[in-house]
Amino acid sequence: MLGLCLGVAGSIWAQMPAEQITLSWTHTIEKIRWAEDYRILPNGFILEQARVKGSGAGMEIPADAVLKNGSWQYQPKLPVLPMLKLGRTPEAGDYRLCVSSANTEQQCHLMSFWVGEPTAAQPSIELWACDMQD
Repeated sequence: MLGLCLGVAGSIWAQMPAEQITLSWTHTIEKIRWAEDYRILPNGFILEQARVKGSGAGMEIPADAVLKNGSWQYQPKLPVLPMLKLGRTPEAGDYRLCVSSANTEQQCHLMSFWVGEPTAAQPSIELWACDMQD
């Protein structure tokens, strides 16, 4: 069964069954909500859709974005991403991570639910696809 692993440098801090995830956060400067939906594959992640509430520093709205339910929605054209490396510091706040699979209902929590609060000593975390043992 495919899963999601969270940790650093291959060291697993948490893992859970997952086929899809949604990462969301508030931009530290613009204070605008951002969300990205990923499908998990054995070799990484496909970014299927992104949503942003508005534009700002480093947050330009793509020309093909559509305003829907108060957010600009678009489909980024990226290759499979083998890993997601996220900056995570106390000053920036935490990511909200939603995970879902065919066998489980979607669960949404702050990332600290799974791996503890962000710390200055560990300013990043990595996410990658991993095999879950049955």
